[in-house]
This record gives sequence, structure tokens and C-alpha cells, in this order.
Amino acid sequence: MKPVTALIHHGYQAPPDFSAPQVAVHKASTVIFPNVQAMRERTWLDKKGYTYGLHGTPTTFILEERIASLEGAQHAVLVPSGLAAIALTNMALLQQGDEVLLPDNVYGPHKTFAEAELKRWGITYQLYDPMDMADLASRIHAKTRLLWIEAAGSVTLEFPDILAMVQLAKDKGLWTALDNTWGAGLAFAPFDLDPSSVSGRLGVDVSVHALTKYPSGGGDVLMGSVTTCDDGIAKQLKLCHMRLGLGVAANDAELVLRSLPSMELRYRQQDVTARALATWSLQQSAFAEVLHPALVNSPGHVNWCRLCAGDVPASGIVHTEGLAAGLLSLRFASQFSQAQLDTFCDALRLFKLGFSWGGPMSLVVPYNLPDMRKMAGDSLLQGGFVRLSVGLEAAQDLIEDIAQALVQAGM
Repeated sequence: MKPVTALIHHGYQAPPDFSAPQVAVHKASTVIFPNVQAMRERTWLDKKGYTYGLHGTPTTFILEERIASLEGAQHAVLVPSGLAAIALTNMALLQQGDEVLLPDNVYGPHKTFAEAELKRWGITYQLYDPMDMADLASRIHAKTRLLWIEAAGSVTLEFPDILAMVQLAKDKGLWTALDNTWGAGLAFAPFDLDPSSVSGRLGVDVSVHALTKYPSGGGDVLMGSVTTCDDGIAKQLKLCHMRLGLGVAANDAELVLRSLPSMELRYRQQDVTARALATWSLQQSAFAEVLHPALVNSPGHVNWCRLCAGDVPASGIVHTEGLAAGLLSLRFASQFSQAQLDTFCDALRLFKLGFSWGGPMSLVVPYNLPDMRKMAGDSLLQGGFVRLSVGLEAAQDLIEDIAQALVQAGM
């Protein structure tokens, strides 16, 4: 045998009893079978075997199982981004003639996907007011198949009554899907929303998660997941996932696996810092409104308390219990111009202009709410609007950064 052939077909196998804190990285497109019978009979659907790198390796199977455990699910699939998780869920569960309900504060690219791809495939959508159960109920009809929930709402951070929404959907025979990126499997349990219930678990049917955010934690990975406790839904998701050829890179899976053990520590710290910034911001005359679910006056605060903090505070400015992520949004007083708002954002030194969140660096994004919302209250649409994503910097440094930017903008 020639040396080059011997290298390719070298028979040595390392001993199997190697154990270390980090999961090994298995990279493969081709998976080798021991014989023809194994090639014909092996399946990847139940994670008992490997068939092709796209359908799973030990690395991706382990990450899927850990994400399922984090969210309290029985099944998980990995996809290349959070938006891919949303798209996969819609494509796996909907068909021509169906209608899907999206909250008015839905993640923007999700609405764009419904307006373009779903519409081309003969699937319609309606927007509903996430803070008005009567409005939601009025939009359910014979064609409605799937209800999407955002908690907290994208950008404006309203916290809906998820329990009531899920119960309504179940009563009407609808599937429910939650974008759980904000909650991250830590703020509340999406598949067991009311642990005190004696009538059985009440939860969503599907949870999607942008692992790009808190599970990654470094601002350097794009990945998403879809989880469920329903065996039938899981099979639909996995088969659609296979037909679309979705997969994630082993090195990206490794990075998420490495970051998962520290996720709760990072999430809690960013939450504490966000509440400190929110409390300070309430005292600044430049801001007409501060939005953060733990603030007593933030829309849906009572719903957040019941689900994430376990009670409703009698008084105070900010609830100190429960978890509420590291996002807050600021609505500027209406007398300030767009030019001043832009100057404020440009003057920030520690908050960098950039999309996404959950990483070590604080970020800021300005938004034009009238272009994004159809059902928001009139007050919310008056004045400029920015969302802050709190990183891992010291709270006082971030407060001082906001203060100096307000001075530079003449606010």
C-alpha cells in the first residue's frame, strides 16, 4: 500500500474513554457505515444514529439536547439563525389556504417573511394587538392555524398575557409558537407556563430561540433553534428541516456549547444593569417614557410579574425580583428633533451602533415607530425612540455615557 493510501485509510482509533469539560467537535459531511445493512436501516430522526453530517453529528446532537433541556422541551433542531427558526416553523406547520396571526410588535423580518414568502405560497397573515385579548379573539376564524407570540414585544417590550393567549389558542384548536429569544429559557418556562395548575401543563406548542443572542453571548455566532414537546410537531419540523437542507457548522455549535454554562450568570448581570439604567433614565427629563418589563409603568408589567416574578408589587418604581433580560427602550420627549436624536446616538462612546443583543458590548439602535406599528398607542408614536442592549460593562460607566451623549445632543 502506498503511503498516501495508508494515510487516508489508517486504522488507528483513539481510545473511547476520554472525558473533558468541553464537548468534542465532530466535523463531517460524509458519515461512514460499517456495512450495507446499516446504511439502509440507520435513521437520524431519533438521534440513535448518524447518516450524513447535515442531519447531525455528536456535537450538534448534544447541543440540541441541551437547548431542549434549557427550554423544558423534548425535541430540538438547530438552524443557521433565529430568523431561520421562524421560517422553518411557519413552513413546517402551514400550508396553502392557512392563516397565521402575528402580534403588531412582531420581529420586523418575521413580518417581512409573511408579507413576501408566505403570501406567495398562498398563506395569509393578520396582525393583532398583543395587549388586547378581545382584538386577538376577533381575528381567529376557520382558516387560522397558528398564533405567534412575542414576549417581550420586539423593540417596544410590551409583555402580553401569554397564559390567556395560549389558553385561547388551545380552545380554538390553534398551534402556538413563541419567539423566546428574550426569555432565553431562563425568564419563564415556555412549555409549563403555570406550574401551579392542577389541570396539567399549559404551554406553547413551539418555541423558537435566536441562539445568536444570550446562548452564544459573544456576538460572533449566528444560530437558531426550534423546540417542542409534541412528537408529531417534532417530526414535521425535522422532515421540513431535512428537505430544506438546513444545518449549522460544528465550530459554531462548539462556541454555543462553551457559552451555555455561563449564560444565566451573564443574563442576570445584564438584567441588573438594565434595571439600573432604566431607573436612572426615569429621572431624566429628556425621556418621555422608559420601557422595561420590570418597570411598574411599562406596558404589560403585571403580566410579566405573574409569569416571571411570581407576584405583583404593591408599590415602587422597579420590581427587583424575576428576570427581565438586558434590553430597555427610551422614548424621547417630542420637542427634540430627529437630528438631535441622531447626534445622541452618534455621541455615545460605550454603546455602539449595531443590531442584535446579548453580547458583551452594549448597543444602541434608533427606530421610527410610526413605520413599524399599526396598533401602538398614540403616545408611543410621539418623539424619537431608541433601544438599548446592555452588555457586560459597569452600570455607572453606561449611565455616564448616556448622560454625556444627552449633553452633546442638547437634550
